[in-house]
Amino acid sequence: MCREGLLVVVSGPSGAGKGTVLNLLKDSGDDSIRFSVSATTRAPRKGEVDGLNYFFKTKDEFKLMIENDELFEWVEYCDNFYGTPKKYIESTIKDGYDCLLEIEVEGAANVMKAYPQCVSVFILPPSFEELRRRIEKRGTEDVDVVNKRLDRAKKEIAYASNYDYVIVNDSVEDAVESLRSIINAEKLKFKRNIGILKQFE
Repeated sequence: MCREGLLVVVSGPSGAGKGTVLNLLKDSGDDSIRFSVSATTRAPRKGEVDGLNYFFKTKDEFKLMIENDELFEWVEYCDNFYGTPKKYIESTIKDGYDCLLEIEVEGAANVMKAYPQCVSVFILPPSFEELRRRIEKRGTEDVDVVNKRLDRAKKEIAYASNYDYVIVNDSVEDAVESLRSIINAEKLKFKRNIGILKQFE
């Protein structure tokens, strides 16, 4: 019996290490997990593949997706559109794979509203001081940009109470295992196993 997969929504402030956690999970070879692919109107960068990194669309194609209600959420940023296609996620889940979606808090709120059965996870740094250290360690931004990122992080962290789970990313390996544990525990919930239990009636 093929059980439907889970949609796992993952958010967290810049510097929390959510990308590192998800990349480590992606590289672990777990073939039960797929990662959501976003749609965008920006031009592909060198090495990017349509359908793997993004679904690359023209603006007219993207606007048609909006009109046809084919997106869980979408935003316009720097004169380009970005969105989360429903079709890819729904087909992935239907095929029994768990689909992980890394998304910022505003978009996550829209996805959770449209798909309330999803599992939501917020990734936090161990402390605000560590968050500052991680952002400054990148060495790619000046003080003003770092402070703006930290201000935004404070606002994003305020949304953590809207999520089902919180993972503190002190050790990336432990954070990956925590995420695995959440996914495994969710699959054991009674409400997700009613179909299997009916055979015993």
